Amino acid sequence: MGVLRSTQSLQAEVEELRAALLSAGGGGGHGGAAAGWRRRSAGHAGAKRATGADDAAGAAGARAVCVTGGISFVGFAVVDRLLRHGYTVRLALETQEDMDKLREMEMFGEDGRDGVWTVMANVTDPESLRRAFDGCAGVFHTSAFVDPGGMSGYTKHMARLEAQAAERVIEACVRTESVRKCVFTSSLLACVWRQNYPHDRRFPTIIDENCWSDESFCRDNKLWFALGKTAAEKAAWRAARGRDLKLVTICPALVTGPGFRRRNSTASIAYLKGARAMLADGLLATANVETVAEAHVRAYEAMGDNTAGGRYICYDHVVQRPEEFAELERQLGLPGAAAAAQQAAGDDRPARFELCKRKMGRLMSARRRCTYDTYYSVAFD
Repeated sequence: MGVLRSTQSLQAEVEELRAALLSAGGGGGHGGAAAGWRRRSAGHAGAKRATGADDAAGAAGARAVCVTGGISFVGFAVVDRLLRHGYTVRLALETQEDMDKLREMEMFGEDGRDGVWTVMANVTDPESLRRAFDGCAGVFHTSAFVDPGGMSGYTKHMARLEAQAAERVIEACVRTESVRKCVFTSSLLACVWRQNYPHDRRFPTIIDENCWSDESFCRDNKLWFALGKTAAEKAAWRAARGRDLKLVTICPALVTGPGFRRRNSTASIAYLKGARAMLADGLLATANVETVAEAHVRAYEAMGDNTAGGRYICYDHVVQRPEEFAELERQLGLPGAAAAAQQAAGDDRPARFELCKRKMGRLMSARRRCTYDTYYSVAFD
């Protein structure tokens, strides 16, 4: 997950990860996570891209990628999906404790034996990131900052750290000769929070990839998680603009799935700050972690022939009924779930907004339908 964690939360995360791997491996074949993580790598050890070998991006020799935050809820799912697609994965771990816990699990054996390498890298240190990325053709930046000791799991200070880390990750990608592509995990919260949308319209306002959250609005309303995701994604686009790097950002809704209450509760609680307003406006949505992981890999592969670019909103379900919202809060142990449901039930106003994932739908169903001429045509306002 992030670089700020308690030992107790990390232990719970590792135990959940172990359980997921073991339970998925029972059926054999390639459908489970354990099958992917235990699959041996053949011929990928020398996957470092040769200088100027742009035409080799889709070849087996360039199928090495690095994933930051690879043992987080989203990161683990992305790693599993990459392995199923035949990639060799380098896990960039942020602390020695992360490394030790993975070794205790004995899921990978020796580095590289199962298609997974581990390396230490601090997301705030460009040089350590560059060393971690060296030899990889692409980077998946799924790492994020969380603080289990805080009431909301996220603070104003962490929002600043998120933006700084994003800029340094992109700078490291640009400075690493082998890296040509980066998939950056942002959030739907980077799209939905504004105060100047028109009111009293006959039809709801469409929220798509052209929409950005207002940082001032987030700051004034103490929506620190939304502020951090918005500032981080903007920093990533600024750092990548005009550089020799293809960048795509995935903006998932609240990420759910098996184990999310234990493995992703801190980020989920931070995400749900302001959720009642999102529910009333038609902006509260969820995304299954497997959908999010598949979106990351699809985007990465489509970047190779310029059939993917820019931002992608990702969600499976829009929460519309107060009972669904109350159930989310109950699952996460948030107080006042029943009262929130009753309050929301009394508000029968039509939603002012409508989420749109048409662009993501095209990517997931037919990756070669349209071509984006540039990867940097992203407006922030």
